[in-house]
Amino acid sequence: MNQHSVINMSLQFEFPVNLTAEKFIAELSHETDTKLALRHSSSKAYYDSFDWRLYSNDICCEFNQVKSIPLRSRKTASVLTLRSIKNDRVITSVALHKVPIFSKLFRPGIMHDTLEPILEMRALLTVCTLEYEVYHLNILNKDEKIILRLMIEEYGMLNNRVILQPVKGYDKAAEHIAELMTEKLGLTAVDKPILLAALHVQGRKPKDYSSKLNINLDPDMRADIAGKYIYSHLLKAIKVNEQGTIDATDSEFLHDFRVAIRRTRSGLSQIKGILPPSISAYYADFFCWLGQITGPTRDLDVYLLNFDRYKSSLPDSIREDLNPLYDFLLTKQHKAQNELTKKLQSTKYLSTLSEWEQFLKEPSYKKPLEENAKLTIKELADRRIWKAFSRVLRAGDVITNSSPDEALHDLRKSCKKLRYLMEFFQSLYPEHQIKHLIKNLKGLQEVLGDFQDYAVQEHTLKQFSEEMMALNTPANTFLAMGVLIQDLDAHRRSARKDFASKFEVFKQEQNQSDFILLFASSKFHSQQH
Repeated sequence: MNQHSVINMSLQFEFPVNLTAEKFIAELSHETDTKLALRHSSSKAYYDSFDWRLYSNDICCEFNQVKSIPLRSRKTASVLTLRSIKNDRVITSVALHKVPIFSKLFRPGIMHDTLEPILEMRALLTVCTLEYEVYHLNILNKDEKIILRLMIEEYGMLNNRVILQPVKGYDKAAEHIAELMTEKLGLTAVDKPILLAALHVQGRKPKDYSSKLNINLDPDMRADIAGKYIYSHLLKAIKVNEQGTIDATDSEFLHDFRVAIRRTRSGLSQIKGILPPSISAYYADFFCWLGQITGPTRDLDVYLLNFDRYKSSLPDSIREDLNPLYDFLLTKQHKAQNELTKKLQSTKYLSTLSEWEQFLKEPSYKKPLEENAKLTIKELADRRIWKAFSRVLRAGDVITNSSPDEALHDLRKSCKKLRYLMEFFQSLYPEHQIKHLIKNLKGLQEVLGDFQDYAVQEHTLKQFSEEMMALNTPANTFLAMGVLIQDLDAHRRSARKDFASKFEVFKQEQNQSDFILLFASSKFHSQQH
């Protein structure tokens, strides 16, 4: 067997349930010359972002810390390793005392370059931690030379594992011991990280949180019951992001928190006639308030996230002059975050959200009074999506080069409402068709979103410059901000020009036919007879 085949064979094996490390060593010693080189305690912590970005990219991030080991071996006592989930191959590893919370804090190198584009602004969080005993074994030949190294990991709640570490020049030994362990000792070859088994014990599984909507509805479900199901799904998203928002763990907790709030508001305004009007109005007001109190912090988060892009848009000679703006934004963001934290711990927030949760849990009336509650959710979805689509077409058709900016802003809101409806109800339609239509809508949304973002940033930076005048800010900073505002204005004008062509693509006959086919075919059929 050559080195290539050693690499391709499984080098990790799982013990049967009741096999201890000591019993395994004893049984192995009967078959081959085995020597225990070292035993020590270790801990293994697995890291990922809250939304599993590493796992979704086939990466397992594992931090090993040795707890008790002779001083001479301490140089490798703490190691962060990235492995492929598919085949357990090591992508890169680095010795660290502590894992940085953000990828940008890693030193330049493979670790930084691997993590940065995947994690972006998300924090590296501990997914789970395992305490275990490690046994380092050497397999010897007749000349007492080491021909294979084994590392046993003995866990408390999980099946133990052993990893083969082949020695160059003794490739046959790895194959022989692998056969011995599986055929005589009852071990099983594994190629998945022990993370999966550890999560299973905790009642969890990878990718158990995603910001994407995944709501499975029965087309024949009564509309009011389906509506409550959707709101319950969104409430769960609010609650799981709540603590991360309060702690400001990373900016995406607040982002996802706000998206779930916006979707709930959109549902209350767009999925009409399924809840009592007083209930809809009361909670529409509450979620509107939640949107307002979370807005300032999120806006400042966005400015801070965009800051490097702001600097890179300026000539080299004045980039550093923009730095006082960052300090100003950071101070302002901390203040806004503190105010938000207080409001999210207030009686108004906690009690009203609890009331909403109780309302959603209450059984629906057998004979609801609301006009649309008796419809099937498929019937209501068809009606609401078609109406929202028609509104977007009408609003876009009347926009010209001389239309006020507010017209594009209003159209952007209408597109967002249509998008949310399509995402709420996408399980009711053929997957490839609904996703294709959502993708077409995204293209229009992007240009409208860019136009709005540039306009707001341009306006807000002018306000910031006025506030900064009272803070003894250097004159060169205002000059740099002026150049930045001009750059944002140019991008805004460019987005405005792009709108017409993007809308033409969206309103093309094929796209309209696809919308009719999916959401209004029965209506058009009845109109023709």
